[in-house]
Amino acid sequence: MYICPLMKEISNRSATYHFAIEQRFTAGMVLLGTEIKSLRQGKASFNDSFCLMMDGELWIRSLHIAEYSHGTANNHDPVRDRKLLLNRKELKKIETKTKEKGFTIVPLKIFLSESGYAKIEIALARGKKVHDKRDSIKAKDAERELKRTLKY
Repeated sequence: MYICPLMKEISNRSATYHFAIEQRFTAGMVLLGTEIKSLRQGKASFNDSFCLMMDGELWIRSLHIAEYSHGTANNHDPVRDRKLLLNRKELKKIETKTKEKGFTIVPLKIFLSESGYAKIEIALARGKKVHDKRDSIKAKDAERELKRTLKY
């Protein structure tokens, strides 16, 4: 089993700033060969990506996986829709929660499992209000200041 040392995980750092995370899920991804090779090189971006339910299936849109550098004419489309793989029970739970007002499905990070498969962590989340964002900034600043004082 080969695990590439280049890619540890690719995370969506702005997700925790804009959303309050309620529940997390780990899903598999349906990828093409050149997409997994590009992911192993760490070339993916979460800018403007989101998840949606269509016909009882979960899909991710606008996830940018760069074209593989050694790919030929068979290279993939960088921003195509990709199917996410979850249990039927988890899909039902996500579908019922997203029908409630305020819930959305947010991609958090992409990582390689121990068996070498690409996995994505998604979350059911609620959008934060402006004052909630300010509170989280204050908490991060206080934590950073505390670490600084403990360091010296």
